[in-house]
Amino acid sequence: MFIFECPANKTFLIFLLTVLVTVRAQQTELRDIDATALPPPDCREETYLCTRMYSVHRPTKRCINSLCLYSLQRVYVINKEICVRTVCQQDELLMAELCREKSGWPKRQKRTTRRRCRRPNPKTWANRA
Repeated sequence: MFIFECPANKTFLIFLLTVLVTVRAQQTELRDIDATALPPPDCREETYLCTRMYSVHRPTKRCINSLCLYSLQRVYVINKEICVRTVCQQDELLMAELCREKSGWPKRQKRTTRRRCRRPNPKTWANRA
């Protein structure tokens, strides 16, 4: 059995191997990006207007007869954009609780089913029977 080795075939095989490794690496990167791009199940993406006002110096030209003067005037520009943020239910509850505390209201009590009322109400129909 006679096997003929050609240097061009080796470079071609090395090239194919390099291409396969590169494609495989890109596929794993895409999977990682797709996994991180999805928000958690209890979260949602919300769009909102994030309008910003900023000042810029705009050159103006004023001419008196043949003499022209250039000056920089401050001009306010309003930039209207639509931004996206991820809102989770836990974050909303924490923000609501923080807002409640800042406005002077007491903290909400966590309710459990194991704990009953300490003073029973004598006027209920169960206590009358």
